[in-house]
Amino acid sequence: MSQYAAMSPSLRAQEIAGLKTQLSGFEQLGCQLDMSRGKPGREQLDSVSDILTVLDSGEQCCFAGQDARNYGQLAGLPCAREYWADMLGCRPEQTIVGGNASLNLMYDVLARGCLFGLPHSPRPWCQEAEKKFLCPAPGYDRHFRITEQLGFSLIPIPMTPAGPNMDAVEEAVRDPSVKGIWCVPKYSNPQGYVYSDETCRRIAALRPAAPDFTVMWDNAYCVHEFEGDFLPFPDILSLCADAGNADMVYEFASTSKITLPGAGISALAASEENIRYHLGLMGVQTISYDKVNQLRHVLYLKDRAHTLALMRRHAEILAPKFRLVLEKLDEQLAPYGIARWNRPKGGYFVCVEAMPGTAKRALALCAGAGVKLTEAGATYPYGLDPNDSMIRIAPSLPPLEELEQAMDIFCTCLRIAALEKLGSI
Repeated sequence: MSQYAAMSPSLRAQEIAGLKTQLSGFEQLGCQLDMSRGKPGREQLDSVSDILTVLDSGEQCCFAGQDARNYGQLAGLPCAREYWADMLGCRPEQTIVGGNASLNLMYDVLARGCLFGLPHSPRPWCQEAEKKFLCPAPGYDRHFRITEQLGFSLIPIPMTPAGPNMDAVEEAVRDPSVKGIWCVPKYSNPQGYVYSDETCRRIAALRPAAPDFTVMWDNAYCVHEFEGDFLPFPDILSLCADAGNADMVYEFASTSKITLPGAGISALAASEENIRYHLGLMGVQTISYDKVNQLRHVLYLKDRAHTLALMRRHAEILAPKFRLVLEKLDEQLAPYGIARWNRPKGGYFVCVEAMPGTAKRALALCAGAGVKLTEAGATYPYGLDPNDSMIRIAPSLPPLEELEQAMDIFCTCLRIAALEKLGSI
């Protein structure tokens, strides 16, 4: 039983009165802080802004026999494809290099499935009587919104510290209307979990009833440690090929949290058959992505080793922020037994699981005090958290002093919400 749950009603009333007075003081500070998204802070952006000066003449845009300024190279500059193959552990022929948003590539893959079908589709998905998508939850809200907008029924799959509950996944894919699954395999959004090797192997070895079942492998945080050494990850393309499922998976990554989120490059990696298929459709959609920016990134980032060295600079900025968040949670929430949280070593989020029925109230109180966090429920399909308990904290944007104030406000609001809930039980 938590300390708050063990309190008498009169003591809880005294406690909540004191906390509301404290919150009123915070409201007078006029804080205006948006922590709803995992945005790099100004210090991080400044540390990599020298990428903008890598190219300062047209002559430099000619590289390895390719003029990045001109038409052509729909799949991306060869040097950019080689860079992403090095990063992801696949072959250049298995890559397409896109613009700043890997989300754009994800949307296009699924939209093509709906309009035209994928290589093993018996028909375009828009002609299916019913189509469903598996959504490990808590998960990334933008993933869920893509499949919802494209007309899929979203099926929640419980997350575990080892990844999606694979018993549930293996049962669900027996339904031929289930067309795919979202996966964030390393430092998952929002819990910071890393899929176990066993989970990766079981995903690769799935035997779905749908011949065009698709694993959307969003490796967004593949090199994003802020504590400890780089954690290697399996090449999902090889795992799927070894299991006889070479065409089942599409892997995605970007430089959004490596260089500049609004001006980066992204990658899609898949079997060569899948790459040929999508290039055939892309040739009608576009001439090419921004190859000048692709070249800028290749010259700046060089290879995996050089990129990891740059990520250690990011870690020096991020680690103190995550430590501060965890210290505040330990100091201000742990004694009352009203929440639990993860302790990630990479990625961009801390996930707090609050007392059931308190997340919306706590976030509304935070907003009233000028601290905006990700909407309650956003980490679940359709925005519906069945327990109203999951809260995502994104510590990266604010400077430390502002983050400290925001966490004081958050902890106060969560304590008030818990006390109010206990008083109503």
